[in-house]
Amino acid sequence: MTDQVSKNSRSARKRQPVSLVSWFAQNTLKGMARRKALLGYIFVAPTILGVTVFVAGPVLFSIALSFYAWNVFQPAKNVGVENYIRMAADSRVLVGFFNSAKFAAIAIGLQIALGLGLALALRTKMTSWMRTYFRTAFFLPFLLSGVATGLVFSYMLNSDFGVVNYYLSLLGFAPIRFLNSSEAALNSVILAYMWQALGFSMIGMLGGLSNVSPDILDAATVDGATGWNWLWHIILPLLSPTIFFMAVVGVISALQIFDQPYAMTRGGPGDASRTMVMSLYEAAFKNMELGYAASISVILFIVIMAVTSVQFISGKKWVFYQ
Repeated sequence: MTDQVSKNSRSARKRQPVSLVSWFAQNTLKGMARRKALLGYIFVAPTILGVTVFVAGPVLFSIALSFYAWNVFQPAKNVGVENYIRMAADSRVLVGFFNSAKFAAIAIGLQIALGLGLALALRTKMTSWMRTYFRTAFFLPFLLSGVATGLVFSYMLNSDFGVVNYYLSLLGFAPIRFLNSSEAALNSVILAYMWQALGFSMIGMLGGLSNVSPDILDAATVDGATGWNWLWHIILPLLSPTIFFMAVVGVISALQIFDQPYAMTRGGPGDASRTMVMSLYEAAFKNMELGYAASISVILFIVIMAVTSVQFISGKKWVFYQ
């Protein structure tokens, strides 16, 4: 019995150093994991702080402010949902919503279609140096400010001294009231916006085409795919992720358009080219109705989120990832 007890004590003493080493290793690994996690939190802290202060904070403040009437000079007064009821009956705001939706649908549709056409032309019909030149030339306008673009187009399309009407007169045409006609004003703004944003769409499409495997294109050519069939059944499905990205980013940007229409038409004639953001701007900075402007911004935010959600839901049916 005594011998058995001594054997057990000796075996326990032999196992003791192994247990200490294992315990030390486990705690060391846990400490390293904690330090790595803490280091990760430290690195992402500036981004989280910036998003909280400059994005989430203003959004929450705008939502709260939309239930108040406030003109900065007097204390804010809680009015409940009165701002939203007023907005639903405000014809100028509703026209701005309609114009923004029309602007986004036309501008982004044409931008994607023309961007794809230019990308295909650059990729298949031009030499290397021509591709570099035209790629740079089309992308440079995207680096300009929207106000500068709007001002340049407002002078070019002026019905009295604009260069476009000057050359039309040389061809025997009567001057066109691009900016003074309710039928043409919004289309003129769309033209200026597309001229500036088309290069971005073209570069995105070129990037998507560069990811298409040449073997797939060669196999399609061998199988006899040409023209419209080649575009519809081969190129568009392969570029669907790029087209989806361009559509989402473009619609979000177009629904917030402000600088080009403000610089070109001030929303006129009448309200023909008024957008949602222009209504928000006038309510906030001209009429000093910050609560009412906040309610417009909240509805604009909801509209953008709804449209983006619809795009993502519908994208599951037609976007194909390789």
